[in-house]
Amino acid sequence: MACDLWLVPLVDVLCHTPDNPFAEELALYDRALVEVGLPPVPIYQYMPGLNGEVAPVAGFDYEALHFLRRAYLLQLSGLAVTPVDQLGGDYEQLLEMFEATAQQSHLVWHYDHAGAYLPIDFAHPLSNDELLESGGPLGSSQALLRELEFVAPAIGIDPANPPAAPEPPLAPTELEEPAATTLYDPSPFARERHVWLGLHAAATRSLAQGSMIVFG
Repeated sequence: MACDLWLVPLVDVLCHTPDNPFAEELALYDRALVEVGLPPVPIYQYMPGLNGEVAPVAGFDYEALHFLRRAYLLQLSGLAVTPVDQLGGDYEQLLEMFEATAQQSHLVWHYDHAGAYLPIDFAHPLSNDELLESGGPLGSSQALLRELEFVAPAIGIDPANPPAAPEPPLAPTELEEPAATTLYDPSPFARERHVWLGLHAAATRSLAQGSMIVFG
């Protein structure tokens, strides 16, 4: 099943308009942030070169996303990071054995189809009843980027000089559609690398542009 990542610019021309389609989500995120003593979602003044358009930044399939999460948990737990052809019982065992660790990971502890990453640095994903009912844990773009850099060497990526990211989807991908085909990559971690590059592009641009990342 396909998964798209979109960037939502946190600029006043979008966020302060009466018909902002993300108004309810932003209000929810504000409450969750303030509840733990963090500042609310930052809204930036429009600058030339930025606009309020929401745009796709990456696309991959859900299974490959879990492949990358599995690699991260193995690396974090000091276990050998081995390639797999399909998700098996070892991933479920990892989630059970290292549940507390997984719950502190912005890469792992996040719904696949909802929720967001914000360009605010906080240690652990935010989760409360209101968030879980509406979209799942709330992540930090800075923390996601750190976790991606941590797991990168285990899947053959130099985080200081990563390959170019794949092109984003040209149009929204339906959930039941197959994800876009990855570029040829002879690595046994080709699927993990494809997701890594998409997430890395999203996190980097989120911080550079002041955008939040949402799953589509």
